[in-house]
Amino acid sequence: ALARFAVEVGAKVTITDLRPPEKLQDMLDELSDLDIRYVLGEHPMELIDETDVLAVSGGVSLEAPLVQAAQAKGVPITNDSLEFTKRTPTAVIGITGSAGKTTTTALTGVMSQVAGRRTWVGGNIGRPLIADLHKMEPDDVVVQELSSFQLEIWDRSPHIATVLNITPNHLDRHKTMKAYTNAKANILRHQTADDISVLCADDPGSLALSAIVRGKLRLFSLMNEVTDGAFVQDGRILIRNGAEKTVCRVEDVQLRGRHNLLNVLAATTLADSAGIPTEAIAQAIRTFTGVEHRLELVRTRRGVQWINDSIATAPERAMAALNAFSEPIVLLAGGRDKAMAWDAWAEKVTQRVKSVILFGDLADMLAEKLADHNHPDFKQVSTVAEAVEWAAGTAVSGDIVLLSPGGTSYDAFKDFEERGELFRQLVNEL
Repeated sequence: ALARFAVEVGAKVTITDLRPPEKLQDMLDELSDLDIRYVLGEHPMELIDETDVLAVSGGVSLEAPLVQAAQAKGVPITNDSLEFTKRTPTAVIGITGSAGKTTTTALTGVMSQVAGRRTWVGGNIGRPLIADLHKMEPDDVVVQELSSFQLEIWDRSPHIATVLNITPNHLDRHKTMKAYTNAKANILRHQTADDISVLCADDPGSLALSAIVRGKLRLFSLMNEVTDGAFVQDGRILIRNGAEKTVCRVEDVQLRGRHNLLNVLAATTLADSAGIPTEAIAQAIRTFTGVEHRLELVRTRRGVQWINDSIATAPERAMAALNAFSEPIVLLAGGRDKAMAWDAWAEKVTQRVKSVILFGDLADMLAEKLADHNHPDFKQVSTVAEAVEWAAGTAVSGDIVLLSPGGTSYDAFKDFEERGELFRQLVNEL
């Protein structure tokens, strides 16, 4: 999307990728109508000698040699989300966090749409927003999900911005929690006094960023009242913004789990900050049933509910999924590690899960953790397909079979969506 935009505004574009042409055929076909130079299968350093700006995709580390060479020569580093944010005529609601970004982004978008505002939802999910930049008008609402990979090079911030939470994630890329937190903080760091920051009063990592807030600070909390923002009291979701209003009852929320109730409070505060009426916020909450691969009910078969939570690519996220259920759980866990700590996960699983089926690169290590915590029932298999087959023979009526891996999908899949789609297909074929 950024290559197409750059060509259309008159730039000379080179695309370089370490993969060979045969691995990139779909992209090459999509861009075949444009005058683009391709350097594929390598990243030759001499490219920097004739480059004014280097745009990196999210999967490219800033430690990559080509990026390091550009920085050494003073060549600016950018990406599609930053270039969009520099140019958009609209006010942007920017959303980041270690967990809950996509659900909060999607729900905030629905709140805006229910209010009758023309709304664009994208960024780290769905269609790149820069592809639709030419259609946007000042009165539109943009809801932009942003990852730490995108934010680490940002030198500006959205008008309304939130950091939902900060827990260990992507440490294989960022190396330290300080570097990871600094990347997330860029969504707030470059705001002005006219902007709005929304933080979680219940999450120490999020709340600590109040120290860099330059504009109006609003909070959301499940545990306490807040003077400005959203909170829960007597079974009701309330919003304070000068005056206090009841949005809806907690029982109106369609999403399961405490973490999703926090996402609802965050979306409520963001939408309210953008001037969305309380009635529209409430209507969206009552009708929003979630996003694919996030505690998604795939099927109920012989009294067993099969739940797809393939988005859980960190142990904290998988633990949040376990907290969403009171029923007996058969857990499918595994994938690839990203330098995460697993002891708290093993303890939670031993307390809450009756049977665990481990798959992928992580299976051996997770089996050791569960053995250390004396979990009575766990089994190792090689693939998700084997895990589903084993779970079908293990679960009984009243159980939950939960795919909430805790690891990334990259040992066997392109991404967590592909993993979740295979799980869904396998379950529906039972």
